[in-house]
Amino acid sequence: MQREALFIGGTGTISMAITRSLAKNDGWHLTLLNRGNRKTDIPDGVDVINVDVNDEAAVAKVLEGRNFDTVCDFIGFVPSQLERDYRLFKGKVKQFMYISSASAYGKPVSDYRITEGTALANPYWEYSRNKIACEEFLMKKFREEGFPVTIIRPSHTYDERSIPMGVHGSKGSFQVIKRMMEGKPVIVHGDGTSLWTMTFNEDFAKGFIGLMGNPHTIGEAFQIMNDESLTWNQIFKTIADALGVEYKPYYVSSYFLAKVGRKYDLEGGLIGDKSNSVVFDNSKLKKAVPGFAPSIRFEEGVRRCLDYILSHPECQVEDPEFDTWCDRIIEALDKTAEGLV
Repeated sequence: MQREALFIGGTGTISMAITRSLAKNDGWHLTLLNRGNRKTDIPDGVDVINVDVNDEAAVAKVLEGRNFDTVCDFIGFVPSQLERDYRLFKGKVKQFMYISSASAYGKPVSDYRITEGTALANPYWEYSRNKIACEEFLMKKFREEGFPVTIIRPSHTYDERSIPMGVHGSKGSFQVIKRMMEGKPVIVHGDGTSLWTMTFNEDFAKGFIGLMGNPHTIGEAFQIMNDESLTWNQIFKTIADALGVEYKPYYVSSYFLAKVGRKYDLEGGLIGDKSNSVVFDNSKLKKAVPGFAPSIRFEEGVRRCLDYILSHPECQVEDPEFDTWCDRIIEALDKTAEGLV
């Protein structure tokens, strides 16, 4: 007998790989609740309810009389959205999964080894503080009423449509790729030696599906990441090698970038996240999901991404404004250095 799952969202960077995997899983029947922006990408066997999840009355009406084994909200960013979910699914779900963020872990880090027990606090990024508030609301409902919540904390998860970067513009990471292909230097925060983890969405899906319907996950938080830790120099060098170009880093202090890159939210994205050297411990996940083993190294994931991006013009979104911003920073720092010699 199939179990019923409902995803709020389900077609994003993190969730699409899960949707594709569940479509082939005879043990689950999946329904997506979203606006239908990626209809052509949804696999056969997955039902879709096209409704604006922010219209609570409309959602309640279309879900009337339905109960689910698992519901997951992939697009909840502020507490009011989770309060809405609680009202919609209280007494109608056996497991409510919430996608939080590993950026919620305390910054600056007190220990580079990150576990689910690491304190949550991020004074630099409102996005992360909102995720913490969402977690706190759900856990309060678990403790006081038994609401069956499972918290999921992904870190830097990517798919074939975009190369993950530390510093990029508001239109995505392609302009950084373009700079590399043109032989221009690329801005690297710090000196490129801090550790980071990139996770391909197919590997994330393995861990996530293993937690679905698992009674040992209720009231618990789990992080799902690759076991591979890389420096940012290794990350950029891997991308350059896949492109067949020379890696030309231009190192800039993360704090300087945060000051001059407010339009790109670099204080949150760097000081509150990517400039910190971290290594994630997946022991808790592996205990709950025996056999979980990420298999897509960053080297392989990058090549998959570049093959897709360079063959799909719609993924090649240029960002001249960001390109000029990079050139201005490099020029200004070079002039400052020359004046101080």
